[in-house]
Amino acid sequence: MSAVERPEGLLEVGHFGRAHGVRGDVFFVLSSDRDERAAVGSRLWVRNRWMTVVASSNASGKWRVHLDGVDDRNAAEALAGIKVYAEPIEDDEALWVHHLIGATVLEVNGIDRGRCVAVVANPASDLIELESGALVPVAFVTSVDVSGGQPLVTIDPPDGLFDLHE
Repeated sequence: MSAVERPEGLLEVGHFGRAHGVRGDVFFVLSSDRDERAAVGSRLWVRNRWMTVVASSNASGKWRVHLDGVDDRNAAEALAGIKVYAEPIEDDEALWVHHLIGATVLEVNGIDRGRCVAVVANPASDLIELESGALVPVAFVTSVDVSGGQPLVTIDPPDGLFDLHE
């Protein structure tokens, strides 16, 4: 039997932790701040197939889920450490890492600051890392346009933000 390839466009949304109990529950560690990934009815791509969350609970920030077809501890233990993928969530108000990485970054005045190579988690504000090494807080992002072939991020940074990189 050949492995089914992961459908294009899916995003990594977390991984499974250890099994919980004897009925097939497993801890789900989100790599996203979108709790709806663990909600009942969520479709997750796991080990080359779609699975649906049929029960879910959150205790102290830990998600415990039950998936269709995972009905005993052995099946749940087999999921430990497995990466989980899902389709992108449509939310016009959100900035998505998969839209930022690789995007061209322009200031509102038209100055091209290069491409985004990473998004760095930071308690105050996540940071867009540019090819030059410059870091731009996402708070300065004014728009993201993904309608063309190459994503475009527009920023409105304060004076002096790029002084060290010029």
